[in-house]
Amino acid sequence: MRSIWKGSIAFGLVNVPIKVYSATETHDVSLHQVHDEDSGRIRYKRVCEFGHDVDYEHIQKAYEEGDRTVVLTPDDLKALPTEQSHEIEVLEFVPTDQVDPVAYEKSYYLEPDSRSPKAYVLLRETLERTDRTAIVQFTLRQKTRLGALRVHGDVLVLQGLLWGDEVRTAEFASLATDVTVSANELTMSSSLVESMSTDFDPEKFTDDYQAQLQQLIDAKLEAGDDVDTSATFGDRADDEQDAGGDVIDLMAALRASVDRNRASRTSGRGGAADTDDAAARTADQAPPKKTAAKKTPAKRTPAKKAPADEAPAAEPAAKKAPARSRSTKKAS
Repeated sequence: MRSIWKGSIAFGLVNVPIKVYSATETHDVSLHQVHDEDSGRIRYKRVCEFGHDVDYEHIQKAYEEGDRTVVLTPDDLKALPTEQSHEIEVLEFVPTDQVDPVAYEKSYYLEPDSRSPKAYVLLRETLERTDRTAIVQFTLRQKTRLGALRVHGDVLVLQGLLWGDEVRTAEFASLATDVTVSANELTMSSSLVESMSTDFDPEKFTDDYQAQLQQLIDAKLEAGDDVDTSATFGDRADDEQDAGGDVIDLMAALRASVDRNRASRTSGRGGAADTDDAAARTADQAPPKKTAAKKTPAKRTPAKKAPADEAPAAEPAAKKAPARSRSTKKAS
């Protein structure tokens, strides 16, 4: 990795020299625009409104107010005090769980940039021991930014934060209506969460769209524009059309989901068959557990026929016992 910025963390009177690296990168397949008739690459020219082609070095930033235009040159922007600062200033320390993830922006790794990393390690272990996140302010690429400084393994990570007025308030009329969730629905939903619970491992997830896009590109490179995309991918789009819509029976859907996840975990090869059976049972609104319970007495029915005939007679027999005692008294 190549550092994109050098500076220091101002931690009270302690100064921690650091190098900044981008923590993330994209894996998207690179595409560009072409003319559909001759596949000629689309190029963009920088043209001002007066029709002149403009080289990049002659392009400046400007601000317009009414009919007035203020041009800001690179030297003007560099003269700003915050632009000259290469300091990540710690403003305060807050509990980690109080930083809402919705405000997170791009992440950066911070590497110690001094002969002795002691100050760096001290700040890292202090944040880890106190379970705190440092709220910082810094300037990067001509923009003053708010950030969260936290620990990621052995490295300090700086995550850009949106300013408070940049996070919209979620106000939806559909959420204003009163909805009652039954105890059974909540219990079944919790069971579904439990059946899907595991430890997070990002390596087991893949970007299906990029993989399919690369597969399509490879197929067209091999077979040309006449490639049969339906043969390459099948009818996946048609299979997924029924995925939406309202849930008619929420409890049935929850039961099917729980049964499917349990079946897929307990049986590898037979998971698909068990899922289909569970879906069929749910469609009939018969819980899987009750169906299994009914099958067991059905197998024992031949063995229980005799007791079944005697069962109703058992009660009259018990009633006749007192009758015999009365006849005994008469005889006496």
